[in-house]
Amino acid sequence: MAASPDPSAPPDAGLWQALGWTPNDDQLAALGALQEQLRLWNGRVNLTRLVEGDDFWIAQVFDSLWPWVPLLTAPGGVPDGLELIDVGTGGGFPGLALAIALPTARITLVDSVGRKLEAVRAMARSLGLEGRLRLRCERVERTGRSSDCRGRFDRAMARAVASAPVVAEYLVPLLKPDGLALLYRGQWGADDQRDLEAAVGVLRASVDPLQRRDLPAGRGVRHSLWLRPTGPCPAAYPRAVGVPQKTPIAPGAITPGA
Repeated sequence: MAASPDPSAPPDAGLWQALGWTPNDDQLAALGALQEQLRLWNGRVNLTRLVEGDDFWIAQVFDSLWPWVPLLTAPGGVPDGLELIDVGTGGGFPGLALAIALPTARITLVDSVGRKLEAVRAMARSLGLEGRLRLRCERVERTGRSSDCRGRFDRAMARAVASAPVVAEYLVPLLKPDGLALLYRGQWGADDQRDLEAAVGVLRASVDPLQRRDLPAGRGVRHSLWLRPTGPCPAAYPRAVGVPQKTPIAPGAITPGA
């Protein structure tokens, strides 16, 4: 009988070939250390079930990084000083993986669950990332109305947080005029696309062409959607805490002030 794979072993080179980007030795060591920290803290705080083997390397790391490969492999390298924000970071993904992959970026992690965020803070400190990370324990509707966050980010992202129109309302107000927002999605269809395009029209943004990816080892299909501002986001957005979830922007909505 063949031996079971070692769940603590790093992935082979095939994973990075499939991704289209390969971490250097320091980055690979940091990702392995992140897995160890996740094991440690997951025993104290319920962060995620995706900790071992492919659950970690594919469903966490690969899935966090694949939409960023064009930036990670850009001619001339990644610009210094990019400001990123990860909304609803939970157990620290994609934010911590991106902090490792983008060593010159500064990243803000937002989550409303204090125990999770404190675990992420401790993991970041152990990995030597704390100097480049800022953590905010609050609902993202408040983040989007804060003067030190609204309109301040080069990239904003959310992974498995809410429906696409809701996530768009969270992210677009955070962007610089030339910024981009990333929605990580699983399944995606024509109705989803219609609803998102209606919402971003109200928010004064547009949707780039959909990107689709099959995760390795049969781990499922993923989609990513990048949003870009077409003008200043109306001051009415994001709405008050809980309102975007309860009443998402729908087709036929009128842009305030339009």
